Amino acid sequence: MKKSFAVIGLGRFGGSICRTLTAEGMEVLAIDKNEERVNEFAMIASHAAVGDSTDEKVLKSLGIRNFDHVIVAIGDDIQSSILTTLILKELGVACITAKAQNDYHEKVLTKIGADHVVHPERDMGKRIAHNMISSNVVDYLELSDEHSIVEIVANGKLSGHSIIDLDIRKKYGLNIVAIKRGEDIIVSPQATEVIRENDVLIVIGNDYDIDRFEKKVMV
Repeated sequence: MKKSFAVIGLGRFGGSICRTLTAEGMEVLAIDKNEERVNEFAMIASHAAVGDSTDEKVLKSLGIRNFDHVIVAIGDDIQSSILTTLILKELGVACITAKAQNDYHEKVLTKIGADHVVHPERDMGKRIAHNMISSNVVDYLELSDEHSIVEIVANGKLSGHSIIDLDIRKKYGLNIVAIKRGEDIIVSPQATEVIRENDVLIVIGNDYDIDRFEKKVMV
């Protein structure tokens, strides 16, 4: 089902979200105070509007409450980010995702009702650092302060062994939720599934346990 999104703030982060959602066939309203940025996205998004998101009348005139999801991607202006999020919440927007600059900003956004808060710069930094530390890690996604999903390339130590033989869940408290094998993806693999070298294991678990698994098995 086609969903409708509004992206407020068309900087690097907001612009990227706008382009991606549009490419996926979603209805997207692009909003920014900067007319040049709005003009840039006028031919990309479904609709584009110049407007101050801290003005409740402007948001009402754009029919913001009718959108399934609103992304507050405002850059360095924390005050505008907070006020915009507060107004969206009071207007009854169904789902709000807001970009945070720091932990304090995140706490405020959460308290005033943001459904999801993201730290794009911080999270990307963690992903890059994690990938640099381990040569076997293809990608890394933080789920919470203590849990993550990682994509790990299976080496010779794992090749030829079934999931039940390796007993990763019991030994490390981790779950293999899927296996990428070439162009194929095996979702919720059976315990009898035999791992092949260069399979990409999609593993979920506690960060401490993931680190133990990488150090003990993957080195």
